[in-house]
Amino acid sequence: METAAITAWTLMRPIPIPADVGNLMVQGEQPVAAFATFRDSAIFTTKRLIIRDAQGMRGKKVEVYSLPYTAINMWSSENAGTLDFNSEMELWTRAGHIKIKLGREIDVRQLDHLIASCVLNS
Repeated sequence: METAAITAWTLMRPIPIPADVGNLMVQGEQPVAAFATFRDSAIFTTKRLIIRDAQGMRGKKVEVYSLPYTAINMWSSENAGTLDFNSEMELWTRAGHIKIKLGREIDVRQLDHLIASCVLNS
């Protein structure tokens, strides 16, 4: 039985790791990659995926989602076809089902490898 996606995010393009992400890190955690989202950023670390979601008119209110890799039970990746614009990843977690759409500038296989490395080595 498939559950409905509880959350859907779009990662648009790779970006430099934000300077202020260090405030969110715990001891021994390191940022690995960052991507622009619609309003803010997604940061993959050695321990989790952090989604920062700026809200409101000026974006000063920021909601932070944190998904530890240990919560991921299964994932899938789908590359873009000739008529598709976006690649896609899906994560099945203890919290539910999450869909992540990827912009053309993001290599879905590289991201799949990153998730595999983090999930299987945690």
